[in-house]
Amino acid sequence: MMRIAPVSALIGLALAAPALAQDVPAWRAPSLINQMAAAPDDAAREAVARQRARLLLSAMSLEQKLQQLTGARPEVLPDLPGCFGARHVSGIGTLSVPTFRITNGPVGLGQNDCVSLDVAKEAPQDLGFGPFQTGAYTHPSSAKATALPSAMAAAASFDPAMAALYGEVIATEMHQLGLHVFEAPGVNLARLPILGRNFEYFGEDPYLSGTMAVAETRAIQARGLIAMPKHYAANEQETNRMTIQTNVDRQTLRELYLLPFEMAVKDGKAAAIMCAYNYVNGQSSCENRELLTDVLRRDWGFTGYVQSDFFAMKSTVATLANGMDHEMPMPLQWAPGKISAALDKGDLTLAQIDTALERRYTQAIKLGIFDRPLARTSIDFAAGGQKARLIGGRGAVLLQNNGALPLSLDLKSVVLIGKASQVYARQAVAGGALVGEPMGAGGGSSDVVPAYSVSPVEGLRSTLAASARVQLILVDDANQTATIDGKTVPFADVLVAAGAADAVVMMAGTIAEEGADRATFSDAAGTRLAAPAGQGSGLDWYAARSNRIATAAGPNAAQNSQTTAMIAALMTARSTSGRPMAAKSVLVLKDNAGVALPEALVGRRGPAIVEAWFPAQEDGNIVADVLFGRVNPSGKLPVTIPFVGKGFLDHVQAGQFPGTLGADGKTQTVSYAEQLAIGYRWYDANVSGQCAAKQGRNPCVAFPFGHGLSYTQFRLGRPQLAAAADGWRVTVPVTNSGQRSGAQVVQLYISLPAAANAIGGAQPPRRLIGFQRIELAAGASGKVSIPVDPAASNHPLSVWNEMTKRWEMPAGRYILWTGSSSAPADLVQAGSIDR
Repeated sequence: MMRIAPVSALIGLALAAPALAQDVPAWRAPSLINQMAAAPDDAAREAVARQRARLLLSAMSLEQKLQQLTGARPEVLPDLPGCFGARHVSGIGTLSVPTFRITNGPVGLGQNDCVSLDVAKEAPQDLGFGPFQTGAYTHPSSAKATALPSAMAAAASFDPAMAALYGEVIATEMHQLGLHVFEAPGVNLARLPILGRNFEYFGEDPYLSGTMAVAETRAIQARGLIAMPKHYAANEQETNRMTIQTNVDRQTLRELYLLPFEMAVKDGKAAAIMCAYNYVNGQSSCENRELLTDVLRRDWGFTGYVQSDFFAMKSTVATLANGMDHEMPMPLQWAPGKISAALDKGDLTLAQIDTALERRYTQAIKLGIFDRPLARTSIDFAAGGQKARLIGGRGAVLLQNNGALPLSLDLKSVVLIGKASQVYARQAVAGGALVGEPMGAGGGSSDVVPAYSVSPVEGLRSTLAASARVQLILVDDANQTATIDGKTVPFADVLVAAGAADAVVMMAGTIAEEGADRATFSDAAGTRLAAPAGQGSGLDWYAARSNRIATAAGPNAAQNSQTTAMIAALMTARSTSGRPMAAKSVLVLKDNAGVALPEALVGRRGPAIVEAWFPAQEDGNIVADVLFGRVNPSGKLPVTIPFVGKGFLDHVQAGQFPGTLGADGKTQTVSYAEQLAIGYRWYDANVSGQCAAKQGRNPCVAFPFGHGLSYTQFRLGRPQLAAAADGWRVTVPVTNSGQRSGAQVVQLYISLPAAANAIGGAQPPRRLIGFQRIELAAGASGKVSIPVDPAASNHPLSVWNEMTKRWEMPAGRYILWTGSSSAPADLVQAGSIDR
């Protein structure tokens, strides 16, 4: 990994940086910069930074302060005249305040405040708040960067080191592009498997999400930049996200949806938080005093600043009065005229403006951002690509293997099969990928424009000998015709080609993107479903544009690719290669989150299945690495994969998704009525009454949360629970009993005492409270040691009591479980704690 100087060293570089003004302002006095660089810890450095921020504010006019409260309208950057940008706060040259630049995320540097100067010449559009060039936010000429695998893939590694590497790539390229703030990590939960932005997040478990967010946040901020966990809070659907009213009880809010943010703040020391579009319990997220002040600052001790999501603020006075600090992307609610009017009326005070600016300035100064010259240098795209490839391989999950994997390097013929209407076999896949369009053309936050991409065919061909034959077969939605390397043939010829091939690689998935969920609505208003919500979690559902609401008919109609029927036909085709179809066939999934699978695909008669998520620019290499065994898969599912028709989405009511309309016919309210029962917790609790475990396996679940196989085998020994200075430790012996080096992830779950249910909502049978990855050579043994600290930020032994408004440890017996997945059959009791 690249070695980066500590923040104190980055701050020290300021002494060599030229001042932006002829006279050095008091806030940039060398003595203060030296004092900050020599500070013994983060708190001391922040104290000096706050002192400097106050000196800066004392030198500013009201006009300058109002300008600094918001992002700038699209403009050519004075500091970087080659960039037309709209993701920055313009600098103040007379005070040596540099332009403050912000980039989108979370899967790399998306729209990053620098598009072609030609965009400035485009005709402005007026979207209701004055004309501007909208291309400044979405144009594909955005500066290129490494397109990383989805955050879901990083989460599947169950390895904080991969989240840290994710942050390292991002921070390195931010420095190279002269950027300061990364709008990520995203830590909303996969409450709905069809949530359009699931791939930007870390899965369905709050502890896993928080752990990965902490590692990524630390990695970014250790390099003198700002990480901004988002979207705060309870922002788990894209449908009507700007106006949706989310009702969630406070216990569920604290134990699930706020927990990753709490961990990122307390353990990751996040410098910023982004508030969301939605309303939470009746109040807009960006003016919600309970969330922004009572919870974030009073309860968690957050000292950073809060930025709005783009165009998310809905008022002038309430936002500033209740805890907001920075409006993006331009002066709208906090336009100087509006703030001045509120000051004149006495609705706001100058002290509130100073507080908002002081919070942001303190973080920027502490991290050295305001003391470094703004410059752009070239990106090492090869280095970024290598790290992206490593992350993607580490996050790939081997779901099942009937002898097909790993593929032999001696194969003479391989057929790669997918749908002509889908991207999965045709090109490298990232969120919002469009057939035939370059990566980054979708327009969402995660549309990173890479310097190159590797298609699936390229990955396979570069792995095999030049004499091997790799054919690309694309099948129509009706499963009637196809093309084999561009030549049109009947589908019957595809079955013959698959039967004759040495190996069959099928690719499918569930593409998604910001702006819409994978669901079919009666019209573009997105208030009433036209088909069951569960359809969107299957392999057959798709729409032409994943960032727009799909309807039963119309320009973005939901369609059926008949992918599962194609796979079924291939699996029952006559093999003429000497190996049964199940023993030579692989299904590579490229999913947004947990896909619902037909029961026929799971088990001995099904293909080997690899979940590769959205691999992004290194797609072909990542998949080939896993299929041919250059990478021994060790990923684990950060989401549950149910059987078709048996999942959470097959039982949700309209109030849970997409929400119901109020008496006014406009207000759409979604209720988290399932409370604590999301993801694996819903299946374990048998909420539907149809999912009672049988012999330790849930009949509704194809592959459980935490599941993942390897090309080797592991044996877990008897766990030991012992007291420790900070609580307890669970130690588990692990042996690699196979023939290959590999890695296993040992997971720790806890069952709370029955008394926990009397405090609030029903607790799930188990919840994840720890995990540890261990790499072992063939035949080697080792141990993992997982801490159980009652005082940890994830509150492993506690529940939230809304009556007393505090975390409480209920009396009774706590049972600890260790194993290789959340399924009861994969767990053994590690001991118990009586309290």
